[in-house]
Order: sequence, then C-alpha cells, then structure tokens
Amino acid sequence: MREELANMLDSAKTMRGASALVLIVASAFILFGCSGKSLETNVPLVDGSDQSGAGLSWWSRAAIDAYLRQDTWRGNRSGYVVMFAHEGVPVYANAYGWADIESKRPMELDTRMRFASMTKPVTAVAAMQLVERGLLGLDDPVSKFIPAFSASRVATHQTRGSDGEFLSVPVKQTILVRHLLMFASGIGPGRDQETELWRYWQASGPRTLPSGTLRERIETIAELPLFEEPGTRWRYGWSADVLAVVVEIVSGQRMDDYLNDNVFVPLGMNETSYLPSLAERSTLATVYTHSREGDLIPVVPDSDTDYPEGGSGLVSTAGDYMRFALMLWNGGEYLGTRIIGEDTLREMRDLHVASGVLSEEGIDGIGWGLGFAVVADADASLTPDRTGDFWWAGYFGTHFFVSPESGLVGVLLSQNEPGEYSEHPIALYVAKALAFAGL
Repeated sequence: MREELANMLDSAKTMRGASALVLIVASAFILFGCSGKSLETNVPLVDGSDQSGAGLSWWSRAAIDAYLRQDTWRGNRSGYVVMFAHEGVPVYANAYGWADIESKRPMELDTRMRFASMTKPVTAVAAMQLVERGLLGLDDPVSKFIPAFSASRVATHQTRGSDGEFLSVPVKQTILVRHLLMFASGIGPGRDQETELWRYWQASGPRTLPSGTLRERIETIAELPLFEEPGTRWRYGWSADVLAVVVEIVSGQRMDDYLNDNVFVPLGMNETSYLPSLAERSTLATVYTHSREGDLIPVVPDSDTDYPEGGSGLVSTAGDYMRFALMLWNGGEYLGTRIIGEDTLREMRDLHVASGVLSEEGIDGIGWGLGFAVVADADASLTPDRTGDFWWAGYFGTHFFVSPESGLVGVLLSQNEPGEYSEHPIALYVAKALAFAGL
C-alpha cells in the first residue's frame, strides 16, 4: 500500500502520465459537465494584492471539480471542501458531496468540520506571540512553568526490565520551549513501532484521565520516561499540548479564550472554536469511515471534552482557516491586523529539524520549523510541493499549505476517520497538484 501511495502521489506531483491528466479534464465535461466555476467566498483578498496576476487556469479548476465529484460519487469520501488563493487573492472554492449522508445535508463552503491536528500551527502562533511580547523565551525550560518536568528522565530501553519498570536516566538537556515547537522534546508516543514504551505512553496519555484540566492531564505525562534526549529527534506526540499549558500559564487565560482574543476575533474567524458538546454537534459535518464491504458508515461520536487541547480539538470552516493561512502567507498580517511579526514568522518557517519528519510514513524531503512541516527538498517529497512551502494536516483528512515561491495557498477538507478499509486521502493531494499545475 505504501508503494502504491508513493506512485500515485509522484504521478500527481509531477503531472507525468499525461493520459491520466487528459482523462481527468475530459471527465469534467463528459461525465459531470464541470466548468470549474468557483463558489463565492466570504474571504477578503489580502490588502494591496494585484488581482490581475492571480488565478488558476480554467482546465485546472475543471479538473479539480471533476476529480472530487467522481471521488464522492464512487463513495471514497462523503464530501470535500477546497479553497485556493493565489498571490493573496481567493481564486477558487467549491464543495462536493454530503456533510451528512443520512439526512442529505450537502457539504457547503461554510460547513464546520473537525480540524484535528491543524490546531497545532495555531497553538504555535499563540506561543510565538508571547515570545514576541517578551513574556516567554524559546530557551526557557518548560519546568519553569510546569515544575513536574523538572525531574524528566529518558528511557535507555523501550522494553521493561525484570522489575516491570523502564530503565531510565536523568536527561542531560532539559526540555526547552523551542523543543516543544520543534516536536523534538522526547515526549511521546510518536509513530514508531509499537514497543512496550510506546504502548505505555498510549495507555497513559492526557485523554486517558476521566476528568481534569489540560494542565492536570499534562502533569501526569511529565512522570513518563522520554523516548530520547530533548532536541535530538522529531517525534509526533503531545508536545503541542504541553505548549498549550505554557501558553495558559504565561497568558493567564484558558487556551480557548487566548485564541479567541488574539487570533480568531482579530482575523474574523467567527466560525472557529473548540469542539462543542455532544448535544451541539448536529451542525458539524459527520465523520465517516468505511465498512468491510466498502460502504461509508458514520463514526460513533466521541465523548465530551471539558478542556481545550493544544494539538487538536478545533472546529472551523475552509473560509476561516484560509484567513489564518493568508495571514501566514502575508508575513503575519491580514486585513490590516498584525497577528505576528514578520521576523518571527520567518523564524517559524526556517528549518529547525532538517530531516526525518514523517519518515515513519515513508515520506522524505520534509523538515520541521516551529509549529508546522517545512518542505526541505521538493524533489524528494512525495507530495506536490515547492522547497520552502510549509503545511500541516489533520487526522480526519484535512490539509492546508502555504507556498511562498508560487504564491499559492490552499485549504482542503474532508471528514473521514482512517481505518483498515478506507483509502489514503489521495484526492486532496491530486487536487493540490492540479492547482499547482494550473498556475
């Protein structure tokens, strides 16, 4: 499956395989009558943008339209929303399929969805705002704010000893704030092979507690042995959630309140919030997965959450997140409101982890900045990218990217829980490749 994924993405990225591209474009007219016409958005262009040079070619828009329509028609996903901007100008937006199949509620541009790990870049911006204000330092020890991390230890083996405990030693390098932003804190569990230590972290994570604030939950994982010395390796774990606790302590606000005051309201992200209670989720797009027979089936709703996380939990729309992405493209400012300084954002986009990001997924060419992935080598990357692009994605099939070189910005959304019988979210990356090809 990984080899198949690599081949499909490589074909989409390079646009080799002209017959496949011709088939997609032909389908726009023959099968679905797609013109590539964009729906109207509520996302204003970046101040001072030159509209004359912005846009996607007609065939690119038609091909995106056709490809995503056929993907929903064949039941690969319940629906999609995509939105692209070029040189600060929204140039294409469309919605496909169903927000809820059972009630025949269509997917629309303003459908609210679970963005999952696309929360992480927002948390990173929040932390860097505090750095800019002099309230937080990148080289501050995390234990300065969360004393439970003052006794951090690192495991020397990932299997238990004869006494049932993990052998560990005190860390040589204390965890710093920058390590949390780099995802190089040693905090697990990561996406490695399922060792005993990995399973121990999985069973002891913040979400395993029946109740408690985010800080209380994070303090419990401070007692767990780290996977490696801080600063030595990228690891996908709970670093962003620890960072959110630091933001709460330094700002004196709950994470949701801080983001409302400092990111969402200033950017006009009026439809963005943390996941509402179970009783209030009927307006969200339903999350689906696939049965053994290949049918889309709704996922049983998860339990209520009573705390805002740093690594997940946001609910938003394509338009709202495009405002956030355009702010990042425009050097930290949008509609006359500066969210973060240009120099600070440049530091976030720099490669702080040069390689090894997503290597467990068989993906090369990707590094990490301070809060999101950065394309270190576009030629080595599976996905359609330019070197220097930055992006991230979410568990339920959401993705955003900012391409400084090309001026292209995209938000691509679906709502599907990964499972044994669900395909990889190839369609999002095909649509992305078609957008790049249409510049």
